[in-house]
Amino acid sequence: MSASPSASSPSPAPSAVVARLRAAGCVFAEDEARLLVSTAGTAAELTAMVDRRVAGLPLEHVLGWAEFRGLRIAVDPGVFVPRRRTEFLVREAVALARPNAVVVDLCCGSGALGAALAMALDRAELYATDIDPAAVRCARRNVDAVGGRVYEGDLYDPLPGALRGRVDVLLANVPYVPTEEVGLLPPEARIHEARVALDGGADGLDVLRRVTAAAPDWLAPGGSLLVETSERQAPLAVETFARSGLVPRVARSEELYATVVVGTGPGGTGGAQPIQR
Repeated sequence: MSASPSASSPSPAPSAVVARLRAAGCVFAEDEARLLVSTAGTAAELTAMVDRRVAGLPLEHVLGWAEFRGLRIAVDPGVFVPRRRTEFLVREAVALARPNAVVVDLCCGSGALGAALAMALDRAELYATDIDPAAVRCARRNVDAVGGRVYEGDLYDPLPGALRGRVDVLLANVPYVPTEEVGLLPPEARIHEARVALDGGADGLDVLRRVTAAAPDWLAPGGSLLVETSERQAPLAVETFARSGLVPRVARSEELYATVVVGTGPGGTGGAQPIQR
């Protein structure tokens, strides 16, 4: 895993590539062209990549990676692409975590959140899970690079039982789009990303409720659960956290248009407690 190339590369993008991307409706055609040109190894490969992008594949699936908190995160076809707004969730987690933190990334997708948090911490112990086999295969490439482990299964089910009561930071970028609104998503998401990574049930909070209900069994004293949600869903999410015995607060970033609900377990004031090794 390495730092991503700068979007302001001095090499100009070929005008023909820019023209094709712009004609296909790519708003940031110049920037996308630079990334495609810098990633392609041959002219034939570049042509094939442009063809896939023009056909509607997400840029990150075409490139094979996404930039997330300055890291190049591998993203395979069909896997949920980490959103820039979710960097705010990781930023909040960094502020809570301490050296030697035990971190769990549920609904991990590509593993971007856990990998980025582990890179920002000192000697984190990272575990991640996802129910989608394609996501698990992809996440292993990213999480293995920072010394973590990825498990396939539903939420907490595949985690080692020894983690119960030891998790300092629990990340859960759960699907939170209401079922009836999935069809309103941009084609790049609704066609090319797994529905299980998008559909959060009737009100978008079905998976969040399941994560929150079991969180107290897994969190260490003073440990925290962090979940991304929409601004309109935040009040219901806060109620759900409180019913599960967590002390909730809402963090917002106007810059990234991001809303994160943080719930702290008994025995702490909002920061994860280091465990003894």
